[in-house]
Amino acid sequence: MWYNDLFMVLYSGLLLLICILIGVAFLTLMERKVLGYIQLRKGPNKVGYLGVPQPFSDAIKLFTKEAMYPLMANYSIYYFSPIFNLFIALLIWVCVPIFSGFMNFNLSILFFLCCASMGVYSVMLAGWSSNSNYSMLGSLRSIAQTISYEVSLAITLLSFLFLVSSLSLEEFKNYQSIMWFFVMYFPLSLIWFVSSLAETNRTPFDFAEGESELVSGFNVEYSGGGFALIFLAEYASILFMSIMCCFLFIGGDYSSAYLYIIVGFMAFIWVWIRGTLPRFRYDKLMYLAWKSYLPVSLNFLFFYFGVKMFTLAVSM
Repeated sequence: MWYNDLFMVLYSGLLLLICILIGVAFLTLMERKVLGYIQLRKGPNKVGYLGVPQPFSDAIKLFTKEAMYPLMANYSIYYFSPIFNLFIALLIWVCVPIFSGFMNFNLSILFFLCCASMGVYSVMLAGWSSNSNYSMLGSLRSIAQTISYEVSLAITLLSFLFLVSSLSLEEFKNYQSIMWFFVMYFPLSLIWFVSSLAETNRTPFDFAEGESELVSGFNVEYSGGGFALIFLAEYASILFMSIMCCFLFIGGDYSSAYLYIIVGFMAFIWVWIRGTLPRFRYDKLMYLAWKSYLPVSLNFLFFYFGVKMFTLAVSM
């Protein structure tokens, strides 16, 4: 009997992996199209019909290019860092509750926090092993930024968990059958969204990839397949954070097509912000994390903890 379970897990995992990679491919196409129209020009439109096969041609080009390795780089760490980065970005999708015979466990929020924290190490090792000043500076910026915003991200999440009293994403759908958390938690939802931007190293918090001062940031020494893997990991994280926003704030009913329309809209907002906002100053980034978001999220945490205790006392 367990052979059937194992087959279903492997089959569902492979299907999920293919869907994520195809979604990432078309997310890059959407980004290039939207940024093109924001800048009053056309995006990719030469390859195939309206440029639709463009992401696949880019992937083929990157993976067939010759890989360049810096002479002084720590070769094994340099080689495996992008692979580990993509592995973490894909592994985190396991916690999404999909009823297709795949894993749907009760500690998915805890698993999400663990995987989000592990993503820092791949960036750190990629920057350090390249043995380049630019990549080292990019990785240091990324580590400081990610650690700073993970604190407010985790505290914001704790406010939800106090009311839901569960570490499973499945419970969020049940609790939002009458009213979305977006209405109840409007300030916290904005803090979560901005922290998600910082977590995925996106504009206006893309200091780890500051082209103007760091050439390309922590991935400056990567080319070909290594660069493609880092690129895939970043966009897989954007898609995942989009779907997390939907589960946390609008109920995340995965049985309806409405969820996937909202996920597409959230990914569009990520791109829209990139085409609209300039890059923050680094000291303002840290000021925002430690002096604005941390006190506000802590105050909301105590408030919702008090609400939960009050409801428990009344129910008893």
